[in-house]
Amino acid sequence: MNLKQFQYVLVVAFGLLTLCLVACKEDKKTIEQTKISFRKEGELTIIKVADSTEIKLDIEIADTEFDTQTGLMYRDSMAKNQAMLFVFDDVTERYFYMKNTKIPLDIIFIGANKSIVSFQKNAKPFDENSLPSNAPAKYVLEVNAGLVDTWGLSVGDKIEYHQIGL
Repeated sequence: MNLKQFQYVLVVAFGLLTLCLVACKEDKKTIEQTKISFRKEGELTIIKVADSTEIKLDIEIADTEFDTQTGLMYRDSMAKNQAMLFVFDDVTERYFYMKNTKIPLDIIFIGANKSIVSFQKNAKPFDENSLPSNAPAKYVLEVNAGLVDTWGLSVGDKIEYHQIGL
């Protein structure tokens, strides 16, 4: 290879290297998460058996496969008087987790007779550990963390709910 050929190969190699570096530069675009807002789809009342106290909540209802899989994921907050009610077709032990969930939650497991069967309190955001119902449940109610204790809820307390706008 003579000097001219070497210079030509060097220029071509430098050009390819430059092209590669320009083409491979990091894309600085940012993707913004669409804000997911609460949609009031019903109203729920928790009735404390001990003293008949009633706690009223606006609820969003998760009753499709997509809704039950995503739940409150990607939400930034939820008002104290709001909750998500999961409604399942069957009664079985339930297992929830907090993947992609930013809000700390209390998870209330409810049997087919609409009576509370168990709780998972203060579920931590983004925690993927399994949170079991430890009893058969048909419904699951998610509320802000700490509210189960604030309201003094107990196993055996009841719920009633109805959908709106149907």
